[in-house]
Parts: sequence; structure tokens; C-alpha cells
Amino acid sequence: MKPYPVFLRLEGRRVLLVGGGKVAAAKLPALIEAGARVAVVAPVISPELARPGVQLRREPFSPADLEGAFFVVSAAPPEVNRAVAAAAEARGLFVNAVDDAEAASAWLSGVLRRGDVTLAISTAGRSPALAGLLREALDRLLPEDLEAWLEMGETLRRRWKADGVPMRDRRPLLLRVLQEIYS
Repeated sequence: MKPYPVFLRLEGRRVLLVGGGKVAAAKLPALIEAGARVAVVAPVISPELARPGVQLRREPFSPADLEGAFFVVSAAPPEVNRAVAAAAEARGLFVNAVDDAEAASAWLSGVLRRGDVTLAISTAGRSPALAGLLREALDRLLPEDLEAWLEMGETLRRRWKADGVPMRDRRPLLLRVLQEIYS
């Protein structure tokens, strides 16, 4: 079964991060950047996870920790990840069980950001390292001024919508404009 790619709007939503070590700490910055209200639960929590606005609960995971959560990231030992995944499934919540693709209902990806342009690469949880390598390769290939492309695309989109240009015609028109920039 192929995964369905999606970008989540986490701003103001509660995200539960299970785990208190280095892997959990590596997941935290992107959640904060996305505007999530993060709650961390683990028996032992490293100082790296103590950030303004992040709720820390030094205790083992309990299914009750999922109350009010919108999304779950479990960066704990495999047996904890599986318990989190089972409890999240029972509540209809998506969970990223770090390094346990079988227990996960959502896989995180290699992400490349340039302004508001975001590219995500997934290997369906099979090889996160490969996703990272592909992200690095794309980073070298894409122009640094990608945000300027976005601004141009946004401006042209508004104009084309106002002029009634059909959607099927817009992509070739945008490509032509971008080619003229580098000619």
C-alpha cells in the first residue's frame, strides 16, 4: 500500500512527544517551528527538551496522555512505541513511531525548506537514511532563490485567476516565465 503524502497544519494544536532522549530532542525543533503545543512524556527527560512553552511530564507513557492530542510522535524504546501506536490507533490518531515503520501510521520524511517551499521525501519508513541523502542531493540541485520563484508564482496565479486562465494552462506559462529569468 502506498502512503498518502500530506502536510499537517500543527499551529496551536497539541502534539504528544513520547520519549525523553536524543531522538525525541531531534524531533522537537520542527514541531515547535510548526507552531505545535508540545507535551513531552517520558520517565527521564533530557535537558535538551526543556524549551519555553513545552510541557514536560516525567512519567511513563499512559494512554490517557493522548487526551486532546492531534498528532503523536513516539521516540521511545520499541516496546513503548508499539504501546503508543496501539493506544493512538484506538483513538483514531496518527502516530509516528520513530525507527519502527510497522508500528507507525505516519512516517516523517526528509524535508528541504526554502522559505515557504517545502519538499518532503519518504521511503515509506523503509530507509530514513536514504530519504536524508535524497534531501541533501535536492538541496544542492535547487536554486537558492527558490523563494523568489514562489513569489513570482503567487503573483502570476492571482493575475491568471482574475483573467480566467484555465488551470491546465498555468503550469506551462509559469515554466516559460521561469525559463526567461535564466535565459
